[in-house]
Amino acid sequence: MSGSSIPRKDIPNAEAHAELYHAGLEMRKKVLGEEYVTNQLSKNVSEFAQPMQQLVSEIAWGSIWTRPGLELKQRSLINIALLASKNFPAELSGHIRGAVNNGATEVEIRETLLQTAVYCGAPVGMSSFRVADATIQQLKEEGKLPK
Repeated sequence: MSGSSIPRKDIPNAEAHAELYHAGLEMRKKVLGEEYVTNQLSKNVSEFAQPMQQLVSEIAWGSIWTRPGLELKQRSLINIALLASKNFPAELSGHIRGAVNNGATEVEIRETLLQTAVYCGAPVGMSSFRVADATIQQLKEEGKLPK
């Protein structure tokens, strides 16, 4: 799937879908980084799986992340809590990167994970902290967080 894929023309309201998709794609790149998104849109994305990437870009990123009412950092911290609670490590790591891109500090990320662990259980907390620790160490090596 290319990053500029447009929803099919045989879909009702194709122009509205395309507008949301492109807005979502831009927001997705802003939050997660161009390299990460390009990788997600091209790595192991078959013709079968391509509509799911399109759905995520259009609905989650185009319809929700672009809404007013919450700052991007707040949305990122919410996502960290939700992804940790569901034990989705790959997505958690990506959204930790996004949270840093959106101005979240290491302390804010840690406190979000501690809050999540209290309500979701120690195994969720332990797993999430392993993912977060590895991601934060990588971000420090990349110079995106202070050492």
